[in-house]
Amino acid sequence: HKKTFEGVINNLERRYLETDSDWKREEISQYQSDTKCERCKGHRLKDEALCVKIDGLHISEVTEKSILDAADWFKSLEKNLNQRQLKIAEHILKEINERLTFLLNVGLDYLTLSRESGTLSGGEAQRIRLASQIGSGLTGVLYVLDEPSIGLHQRDNVKLINALKRLRDLGNTVIVVEHDTETMENADHIIDLGPEAGKNGGNIVAQGTFKELCDDKNSLTGKYLSNKLKINIPPKRRLAKNGRFLEINGASGNNLDNVNLKIPLGSLTCVTGVSGSGKSTLILQTLYNALNLTLNNNKSRKIPKPFKGFKGTELIDKIINIDQSPIGRTPRSNPATYTGAFGPIRDWFTGLPEAKSRGYKPGRFSFNVKGGRCEACEGDGVITYEMHFLPDVYIQCDECKGSRYNRETLEIKFKDKSIADVLDMTVDEGCEYFENISNIKSKLLTLKKVGLGYIKIGQQATTLSGGEAQRIKLAKELSKRSTGRTMYILDEPTTGLHQHDIKKLLEILHTFVALGNTVVVIEHNLDVIKTSDYIVDMGPEGGVNGGKIVAEGKPEEITKIKESFTGQFLKPLLN
Repeated sequence: HKKTFEGVINNLERRYLETDSDWKREEISQYQSDTKCERCKGHRLKDEALCVKIDGLHISEVTEKSILDAADWFKSLEKNLNQRQLKIAEHILKEINERLTFLLNVGLDYLTLSRESGTLSGGEAQRIRLASQIGSGLTGVLYVLDEPSIGLHQRDNVKLINALKRLRDLGNTVIVVEHDTETMENADHIIDLGPEAGKNGGNIVAQGTFKELCDDKNSLTGKYLSNKLKINIPPKRRLAKNGRFLEINGASGNNLDNVNLKIPLGSLTCVTGVSGSGKSTLILQTLYNALNLTLNNNKSRKIPKPFKGFKGTELIDKIINIDQSPIGRTPRSNPATYTGAFGPIRDWFTGLPEAKSRGYKPGRFSFNVKGGRCEACEGDGVITYEMHFLPDVYIQCDECKGSRYNRETLEIKFKDKSIADVLDMTVDEGCEYFENISNIKSKLLTLKKVGLGYIKIGQQATTLSGGEAQRIKLAKELSKRSTGRTMYILDEPTTGLHQHDIKKLLEILHTFVALGNTVVVIEHNLDVIKTSDYIVDMGPEGGVNGGKIVAEGKPEEITKIKESFTGQFLKPLLN
């Protein structure tokens, strides 16, 4: 019985349409790309609708403007309309101008009105919601915001803080989860949780005004706010290794204005600039995608944004983007499997006399294959209920009570602990437990070095924050043998991190550089910027008024350049 194969594209298309799983759709969408509609040229509307124009522009041309330009255009309309037209438009123009002002007040002047919501960063989306709440004029509401300052340059931080104060002054209560010093300075009341993370946290260590927190001896946050503890500036800045640079010329994607970028090799470079100035376009969409294509033999499916040429690629053998995406999408993924610690742990349990006498092999202690795992949950420890249009719901498995293994497997014990007990230990506990087993301890120590001693060895990937996922990736890189020719790229690695964690993160990044590697960080955090060897500051503004390199050089050199907003905020920290 012969059957004709439907073809790869048809197969992917059918599976994409038939599946209810968001994860499967995301997997298949890697093979899709968007192209502009030939008929409407990306305007989305019929010709009839585009024929209607106000002051020479149709609706699509207006929505393609940045919020700042749109605000100017609507204000200029009042001069260009006759009395009758003004009478009709008066109420509508008032509404539009008010809404645009709210968006300008939260530092989003560079976004275009037609920007797709899926392409917004978390901080941008949150600030848009904040603007709509200010516009609603509600009172007596409790607002909760999680790190609204993400992705915001110090220059625009003032606008955000003023927006939060405006919500408060309307008669609302505003609770903000935040690590930003300036936001804390402006808060009426601060609650500091700790003293540490995970099992060693969960208590209110201190609370009160900014000054009261600074004076509290128990508060780690207070010690950093009062400068009793601080992140030190390195005694000297590194120069490019052997005077060599990686260069990319004529980058012109999105708002980039024919940019020529030079990155010193063997150093820590910070790429800075106001929101929307083109940092991500230059580093992630141009540099990273282009190097990925070159070094990984076209295995990457992401096409770089346009640029003219490269110099110095032969000096790099690997490029790695250490982002905050999850280390896995299923409950089976965990820090042990990701960092490679799980292999030696399984081998250790396989080598125990009791396991040998039963003829158990390493697969017995795996939850990815049948044999030793609990078959009711297939080694997940939880039962997954797909909610289709809502996030999946995970319920603990009744059969194994979350241990992931069957009874026979759990009978094999080392120092009175089964493999499930080991996976339930924190990394700190695991380091003590495997004190004399070097190949396991060394893997766990890298997690401890990146400040993750508090997480469980087998903690489900779905429960880890973005910052934790990123540090697990850093730990994996730390455990590899360094070639000294790797380029690491990190986009806002301080998201979700306390100053104490930032201190640990910087130690790791400088460890990578000390081994001869190159680290490029897109960052707004001044503590990271002041410890870098080299800065590339983009701007001067966001959107169409950005896309240029305003300043480049050592931090001390950047502070002397008047056009650099980053330099002006950096100056007080270096003096």
